[in-house]
Amino acid sequence: MERAELERLLARGHTSPQHIARRARIILMANEEGMSNQEIATRLGTTKAKVTHWTKGWIERALEPVRARFSDLPRPGAPETITAEQWCRILALACESPRDYGHPITHWSSRELAAEAVRQGIVEPLWAGHLRRVLEKKRSSPTEAITGSTPSPMSARTNPSPISAASISRRPTAATSWS
Repeated sequence: MERAELERLLARGHTSPQHIARRARIILMANEEGMSNQEIATRLGTTKAKVTHWTKGWIERALEPVRARFSDLPRPGAPETITAEQWCRILALACESPRDYGHPITHWSSRELAAEAVRQGIVEPLWAGHLRRVLEKKRSSPTEAITGSTPSPMSARTNPSPISAASISRRPTAATSWS
């Protein structure tokens, strides 16, 4: 029964995600063809560690359905604590001039933008490095970096955003010297 499901995943061609098809191939090669993890890795152009990870996981998650056994387990780390609404307010703040808020600069640095967001009560702690990474994630679309969705072309025309990763990150401030 598992073999039939694995073969169905491979037979779907372009409708099965590539990572799922690769994992199905690994399991079929290990179980049906009796290949070693190193042989499978060489044949599929991957690492022995990845093959070992998926064959071990296949056994450990034996009671789960086939598709579920190929899904990635949750990764460690703290969950996101800043809501989409808060990110939108930070982006709106980034579109404003720092001078409007008493800063003697023309462009926000990630450190100053984070400090201003905290000062305004938008968020409690906000690490400037995290803010910079979020803003740099999608240079062409800050909305996509925050919400995961691309804004419509109409919204870009009616409400152009002057924000860019270059204008926010690593700009010298009055207190910073870039030697």
